[in-house]
Amino acid sequence: MRDVVEIGLGKTAQRGYHLDDIAIVPSRRTRDVDDVSTEWKLDAYPFKIPCVAHPSDATQSPDSVIALGRLGGLGVLNAEGLWTRYEDPSKILEELASLDEDADATKRLQEVYSEPIKPELIGARVRQIREGGVTVAVRVSPQHTLALAPVILDAGVDLLVIQGTLVSAEHVSTTDEPLNLKEFIADLDLPVIVGGCTDYKTALHLMRTGAAGVIVGVGADEWSTTDTVLGIRVPMATAIADAATIWTRPAAGTCISSPTAASPPPVTSPRRSAAAPTRSCWASRCRSPRAPRPAAPGGTRPPATRPCRVAGSASPASPTALSKRSCTARPTARTASSTSSAAYVVRWPSAATATSRSSRR
Repeated sequence: MRDVVEIGLGKTAQRGYHLDDIAIVPSRRTRDVDDVSTEWKLDAYPFKIPCVAHPSDATQSPDSVIALGRLGGLGVLNAEGLWTRYEDPSKILEELASLDEDADATKRLQEVYSEPIKPELIGARVRQIREGGVTVAVRVSPQHTLALAPVILDAGVDLLVIQGTLVSAEHVSTTDEPLNLKEFIADLDLPVIVGGCTDYKTALHLMRTGAAGVIVGVGADEWSTTDTVLGIRVPMATAIADAATIWTRPAAGTCISSPTAASPPPVTSPRRSAAAPTRSCWASRCRSPRAPRPAAPGGTRPPATRPCRVAGSASPASPTALSKRSCTARPTARTASSTSSAAYVVRWPSAATATSRSSRR
């Protein structure tokens, strides 16, 4: 039971912990360095180090994305940043970096970002990153996802990151039609990472949309004044632990995808493994296989069936390849690899983890 503290008359809150409040203590058992691996996978894309870059113009350019990818991490390019608004924003970035404290930096930022996004530059940046031989990941904000997604997908990305300061699966608006993450992700044939979120319930709802990963946190840095001006901040240690606990102890009816070796889908990217796994569902209840999607105007569309609408897709040739046992399997114990995380992305368990759990029952 988490500590509940009184913060005022009639007001109580659960205690949360920041990363500065905790420390990692070595255990009684040590392990040889040759027996330790930092490799991990996001869907079917392998990486050598658990590092996912924040899609910021301050750190991520096409060159830095390629450099990080070659080192084994995942770089993410911002599709709404300066690199998709200007042919060469290097001089603008140098100007922004050289602004002194007396300059009106906010006004200058508004001026440079008023330049419209150019779809042809999105395609050019994606091609440049792909020619570098690394996994191509592009970030877009939730409010611009529907408008920019066709351009980004036509450019040929491997991973799509839908990231905002705060993102939920139940956004409410009386003026605009909100993005339905569940339907949007279900119609895509590539992995999607969604975030950020700050608590257990929001992370749970985002996982139920079928996302391949969830971003935890709001992306604030040491120069952010949100916590001091508004009093809004996130206890990251607690937020990460809560999000990682969801798939180790899933709520009833929660669909959390786990790769399995059955029926590999077609290879669509040179970076995607030829034995790319499909997904089975760890939920207690699954929906029936999804009906084939209607044919597109002027052409045909191959049928796509899903043993679980949330968990992912199965091969059209074998829609029932996953047995009911794989759908009702639930984790019963926490293993050493149960809380894997890549930077701020919480990923789902691997097939090896699922196999080890099944063998212990």
